[in-house]
Amino acid sequence: MPLQKGYAVLKGHVISGVPAKPGKDHYSVHVVDDEKDYRIAINVRSNAKNFGKDLWFFLDENYQHPIITALKALPLGRKIFQPNATAAERKDFGITLDFIRMNLFDRTKMKIFPGYLEGAHNDLNERIDDLITDLAGDEESLVYAFGEPWIDEPIKDKVFGFRPGNGVHDIHMNQGDLTGDHAHEDGVYQDGGLIFYYAPENRYIAYFTKFQSQSWHTDDLTGHAISGEGDNLGPGSGQSGGPIAHGTHGGGNPMTPGHDPDFQVRIIAAMVNPVGPAPEAETVTLLNTTTQVVDLTGWFLADKQKNKMPLSGSIPKGGTLQVSVEMPMQLSNSGGIITLLNNRGVKIHGVSYTAQQAHTEGVTIVFGA
Repeated sequence: MPLQKGYAVLKGHVISGVPAKPGKDHYSVHVVDDEKDYRIAINVRSNAKNFGKDLWFFLDENYQHPIITALKALPLGRKIFQPNATAAERKDFGITLDFIRMNLFDRTKMKIFPGYLEGAHNDLNERIDDLITDLAGDEESLVYAFGEPWIDEPIKDKVFGFRPGNGVHDIHMNQGDLTGDHAHEDGVYQDGGLIFYYAPENRYIAYFTKFQSQSWHTDDLTGHAISGEGDNLGPGSGQSGGPIAHGTHGGGNPMTPGHDPDFQVRIIAAMVNPVGPAPEAETVTLLNTTTQVVDLTGWFLADKQKNKMPLSGSIPKGGTLQVSVEMPMQLSNSGGIITLLNNRGVKIHGVSYTAQQAHTEGVTIVFGA
C-alpha cells in the first residue's frame, strides 16, 4: 500500500523556518501559495528500531534533471494524489519522485549525516536552516516539497499557528522498509524530497534523504524491499543492531565486492542527438568495472518511459561496449533517463540528462565526469 493519506507536491514561497529542538525529529518550514499557508515537516533523524538514527543525505547545489522543466510549468499550490491513486497515475503526472526509478541523483554521493552536533553549521538541522534562511522572504524564490499531505485540519497549526492546518511531511524516501513497521506505506513514485529554486542565481538546489532502514532495491509494483538477487525481503533481513546482511541493499550503501551488483557495469556515455535527420544512430556506452567478463544475456537498457531494449554479447573485464539504441527504446532530445537492468531485473546503474545537454548534434554526453 502507498502512503496512507496520499502523495503531494507543493510549490510555494518560503516564509520562515524553525529548527528541530534537540531530541526532536522534524525541522518546520512555513510556506505560502496565493491562497493558503502550509507547514513542511522535514526529518532530521530516524526512529527506526535497530537502525541508526542519522539519515543518508545528499544535497546537489546545482541540480540538473529533466524534472526541472516540468516543475517550472507547475502552478503555485499543492497537487494531491489520493490514497487510491495508482503508481502509474503518479508516474504519468510527471512531477513525482522515485529515488530508484527516476535516476534523480548518484546514490554513492549520499553520506550519513548527523541530525545534531555541537558547533555551528555541521549537522542536518543546521544545513536545512541555512537553505531556508537564504530563501525566506524572497518572492521570486520557490520550494517544491514532495511527500504525504495533511489537508485542511480544523485546528491551528501547532508550529506556526495558521488555520486551517495544511502541510506536507514524509520528506524522505518512502519505499523499501526493512523494519516491518512502515512496509504498509511502501510505494513507487511517491518518494519525498525538496527542490529549491534560488532566484538570485537562477539555480536549482535538490535535497534528498533516506533512512538507514530502507533498501536500495524495491519491487516495481509494491515498493517493498528486494535483495540484489531480486528476491523479496522481510523485516528480519537486516542484522539487528549491526551491519545489514549481504545482498539486502538495506541500511545505506553496501558496496561489498561479490555481494552488490550495483555499479559493476556503468553507463558512462551516450550519443543522444547524433548528426543527421531521424531516425538517428543513438548509442549508449557501458563500462565493466570488474575483473570478470560480464555476459549481457537477459540484460536490458530502459528509457524514461520504461521502454526496454534487450542486450546481448559480453563486455570484457575492465572494458567498454558501445550499444546501438533500437526501438522501442528512445533517447529524447528534450531530456531523459537511461537505466541498466541485469538478468534478474535488478537496477545496476542509471543516469539522467537534460535538454540542454542533448541540444547540440553530435556531442557525446559523458556521465559521472
